Amino acid sequence: MAVVDHSVSVEELDRLTKAGIRGVRFNFVDVADSQGELPLENLKHLAERIKPLQWHVELLVHVDRLPDFDELFADFPVDIVVGHMGNMRPAQDVNAPGFQALLRLVRTGRCWVKVTAPYRISSHDLPYGDVVPIANALVDAAPDRMIWGTDWPHVMLKKQMPNDGALCDLLADWIPDPDRRNQVLVDNPAKLYGFH
Repeated sequence: MAVVDHSVSVEELDRLTKAGIRGVRFNFVDVADSQGELPLENLKHLAERIKPLQWHVELLVHVDRLPDFDELFADFPVDIVVGHMGNMRPAQDVNAPGFQALLRLVRTGRCWVKVTAPYRISSHDLPYGDVVPIANALVDAAPDRMIWGTDWPHVMLKKQMPNDGALCDLLADWIPDPDRRNQVLVDNPAKLYGFH
């Protein structure tokens, strides 16, 4: 993944592709504009530029603030990846309209979700029990569009530093079926990132 400016040159995009980059990342958690809206036209313009490279756009957003999230990205030029299970604010649950919109978008096959960083969306400490229904809902909606990670090195942490081994152990609660776990851990990232 790379963080680039909207005006990135074609030459730089080619160089990044040769270096193994497969997508661009944007963080809108704390940097959305004053109206709290996504700069969708800028994102679409860059997405059109990276489409021939078969890249995707990764977004860090609070989906609970975007009840029309699925409509906003319905005709987006490339696949999107949403970080941290939609990065909902603590005390939100699967019934939040923005989360339901995320589920609808995931079911289209044009959106992937990183099942990561439970400590960012949980109101509790490890084992983050209030995140289990969120992870379960995502995996049930589209197991072929989920990927996992530890979110190490856990920057911007506002809770106790999690043990990465304990984070790995949470997968058994989130994805109890071993075939689905293998899909999320092996098959899906290979497809998304073009691993050979």
